[in-house]
Amino acid sequence: MARVLILSLIFRPDNVSTAQIMGDLALDLKARGHKIYVISTVPHYNEDDKALAWQPLRPFCGMLVQQSDYFGIRVLHVWMPDKDSGNVIRVFAWAGFHVASIIIGIFSRFHPDVILAPSPPLTITLSAWFLSRWFRASFVYNIQEVYPDVAVDLGILRSPLLIKLLQRIERFAYARAAALTVISEGMANRIRSRVSHQEKIRVIPNFVDTSDFHPLDKKNDFSRKHGLDGKFVVSYAGNMGKPQGLETLIEAAGLLRELPGVHFLMMGDGSETKSLIEQAGRLKLTNVTFLPYQPYSVMPEAYASVDASFVPQAPGTSDDGIPSKVYRIMACGRPVIACTEMDSDLARLVIKSDGGAVVPSGNAEALADAIRKAFQQGTAWLEKGLKARNLVLQEYSRAKVSDRYHQLLVELQSRRSGKAGKP
Repeated sequence: MARVLILSLIFRPDNVSTAQIMGDLALDLKARGHKIYVISTVPHYNEDDKALAWQPLRPFCGMLVQQSDYFGIRVLHVWMPDKDSGNVIRVFAWAGFHVASIIIGIFSRFHPDVILAPSPPLTITLSAWFLSRWFRASFVYNIQEVYPDVAVDLGILRSPLLIKLLQRIERFAYARAAALTVISEGMANRIRSRVSHQEKIRVIPNFVDTSDFHPLDKKNDFSRKHGLDGKFVVSYAGNMGKPQGLETLIEAAGLLRELPGVHFLMMGDGSETKSLIEQAGRLKLTNVTFLPYQPYSVMPEAYASVDASFVPQAPGTSDDGIPSKVYRIMACGRPVIACTEMDSDLARLVIKSDGGAVVPSGNAEALADAIRKAFQQGTAWLEKGLKARNLVLQEYSRAKVSDRYHQLLVELQSRRSGKAGKP
């Protein structure tokens, strides 16, 4: 078994998908006999009071570096400002995390065999590579999003000089990593021409804990609290940023304002939240409710309360992976309306499972039409959610996906042992 350092910008008790996936994976690898150590940041994206209660942070090096115990796994948390802090502050903090993670890694008593580093950010690969050289360890780059492609495709990154610099870092990471794990076939195809040794690329999807996320009654504490009983609810849950293109959902709500009983529920936060609320206000929509991020423990009931869950991908980003939230929705037995390009991995997933509907990215009229049809289908529409869950149980359960990471670590460890044994 291997000694694994997980170097991740986000980890539990933060309440976002990457934190939860990495936390679950760490526990599963530990259960399979690997020794796990984590270097991350303090919760700064979406604090979860319940998670903090059972995983409290304690000072380690003042408040600059804190520590926690995650079910027997030691986690060191480097200070990071809140996600709403200014860009300049965040850039300096990110740079500080990279430096601090190297220093912590070098002076810790944990000498890893394998370093697992998920993106974003792309630059975390530089810290991971440095530590892999220091400890003569293998370095695995877990590509959750292809950078800098995502930022370029969305028009967020436009400086030719910065794009070129990040592309060089990307190629550097691909060349130095012992393995590149990507979460979809589309992502694998996107980077193949940039990788010299194709055997490095491993498609290992994200996963869902099907014991945490499973079908529940539509009428529950969450639905009663937020007045959803008796309504056909279309929801979105997660980050409200530019990549999600959520203005399309608000436009669809406007087109369906006269359809009785149809209600839109927006759960989350992000850079576009204010703009979306203002858009709903300009349209004078009374069929839209905004809620902040909900704790992880509440999400099974939240998903159960809805009839259709909206999972978007902005135009031009269909090869950037599959939003991990889709597996949770499907595990809860709820149909998905995917707003994406028709040849995307997300579209193929929904079509393969017959677990919902697919509409083109950015097309509010097509989205409204899909919601109207779902509303009219009644029970037949909800049965699609059970088909979606069946596919998740077959291919995307936590146990099955974690085992693929375990097999990769065993392979890398065996390869290292073989090199060490050569004269």
